Amino acid sequence: MSAQDTLDLLVIGAGACGLAAAVAAHDAGIQVAIVEKMDRPGGNSSLSTGSVPGAGSRYQRDAGIEDSPDRMVTDLMGVSRHHDADPLTRLMAEQSASLVEWLIDDLGARMGLITEYKHVGHSVPRLHAPRSRRGQDLVDDLLRCVNDRGIPLAVGNPTEGLVVEGGAVVGARVGGEVIACRKLLLATNGFAGNREMVARWCPEIAAADYFGALGSTGEAVAWGEQVGAALGNMGAYQGYAAVAYPQGSLLSWTTIEKGGILVSVDGTRFGNEDAGYSGFAPDVMAQGEFAYAVYDRRIHAIAEHEEEYAEMAAMGGVRWADTPQALAHAMELDPQGLAATVAAYNAAARGEAPDAFGRTHFNLAPLQPPLGVVRVKPGLFHTQGGLLVDADARVMRPDGTAVPNLFAGGGAAAGISGQSGAGGYASGNGLLTALGLGRIAGLRAAAEIQGRA
Repeated sequence: MSAQDTLDLLVIGAGACGLAAAVAAHDAGIQVAIVEKMDRPGGNSSLSTGSVPGAGSRYQRDAGIEDSPDRMVTDLMGVSRHHDADPLTRLMAEQSASLVEWLIDDLGARMGLITEYKHVGHSVPRLHAPRSRRGQDLVDDLLRCVNDRGIPLAVGNPTEGLVVEGGAVVGARVGGEVIACRKLLLATNGFAGNREMVARWCPEIAAADYFGALGSTGEAVAWGEQVGAALGNMGAYQGYAAVAYPQGSLLSWTTIEKGGILVSVDGTRFGNEDAGYSGFAPDVMAQGEFAYAVYDRRIHAIAEHEEEYAEMAAMGGVRWADTPQALAHAMELDPQGLAATVAAYNAAARGEAPDAFGRTHFNLAPLQPPLGVVRVKPGLFHTQGGLLVDADARVMRPDGTAVPNLFAGGGAAAGISGQSGAGGYASGNGLLTALGLGRIAGLRAAAEIQGRA
C-alpha cells in the first residue's frame, strides 16, 4: 500500500482497552480504526461490574476519603506479592485517579465512587463503577464516544495474523485483506476461553467452567510469541468462587464480604472467605460440583442495589428459612452440620472464640434469621498473564527492547495480579490495566507518529 493508505493506529479488539485507546488516540490527533472478531464489542469488560480503582481521585476527596498511589501500591502488592510486571503496578496506581476522572469528566461515563464497600485488595473505598454495577454500561459509554468521533469500528472481522517486516509490525491480515498501519494495539483479551492454553499455563483451574467472553482465545499470546515477545505472569487468572446455579449470574461477593459464608454439601465451611472471590475459587472447586452461600436479610438488602444480584434473586435463586436446619433442608444439605457451622461462625463474629479458618472480617455478622442460601459453583473468568509491556504499553522482548510499532493492553498484556493462581487478584485489576494501558497506548502511538516521542 502507499503511505497515504496506511492507517496511523489499528486497534484489534473492542473491549474497554481497545475502545479507550481509540478515543485517546483520536483525541490526540491521529487516524485510528478498530476491528473486532466477535459480532458485538465489549468482551469481558461487558461481563464485569465495571469497577475501576482510582487512588486519590477528586471523588474520594469529595467523600472525605484519604488515599494515594503509594497506599494503592501497598494494597495491591500485599495481595499479589512480587511478580513479572511489578513496575506496572506502580504505573497503574499513579495513573488511576486521572484515569477515572478522564472517564467521568471528559468522556461522560456514568460512574461514581462506591462507598458502600471496599472489596478485595483495597484498604479504603477507591472503586469507581457504573451505578448499575454492570460493565456493559461502561462499554456503552465508550462506544458512544467512539461513535460520536466517527471512529471506524468493524465487528465480525477476525484478524488472521500480524504483518511483520524487518522485525517491525506494519499491519494485520483481517478478513483476507492486509490493513497497513504505523502502530498496532493488541486488545484481544486473554486466553481463558482456550482450553489448551489454560491447561498449559493455569492447570489448577482448567477443569472449571468458563464464564467469560467467548472471544478470549489467546491470539495475542500466539502472535506475540511469533514476533519474539516476552511473556509474564502466565499462571495468574481471575476466578470467581460463587456463580449462582442454575441462573448463571455472579452471586455478588458483597453477600460474603458483608458477613456471609460458603459451605459444602455437609453444611460445613472449608476455608477463609477473606481470600476474596478470586482467591477463594480453588477452595470452592475442591468441594465438588457445588457449594452454598449463606447470609441474612440485612446483607441481601445491600446486595439488592446491584442489578445482577436483584435479577438473580427475582429468578428464585435465593431460598429463605428461619433456622439453619430448615435452610439445609431447602437445599438438601446436612442440617446438623449447617446448624453447628452457623453457631460456631456467629460465636467467632461476636468475638467469643477465634474463627476456625482465621477469618477476621465479619462486618454485619453474626448472621440473624431469616437466613438465605444460594447454590453456587466456581468459574474461570479471565487470565491475567500475557505480553510484557513497558510504561508506554509497548510490547517488550526478553532482552528489554521493544517490538517496533506493537502495543498491548488489557487481557492481552501481563497483568498485575501475581505470577500464578487466583489469589493475587484485587477488585478492578482487570479493568484498570485494560483502560489504563489502552489510554497510554493511544497517547504514546499518537506521540510517536507526531514526532513527540
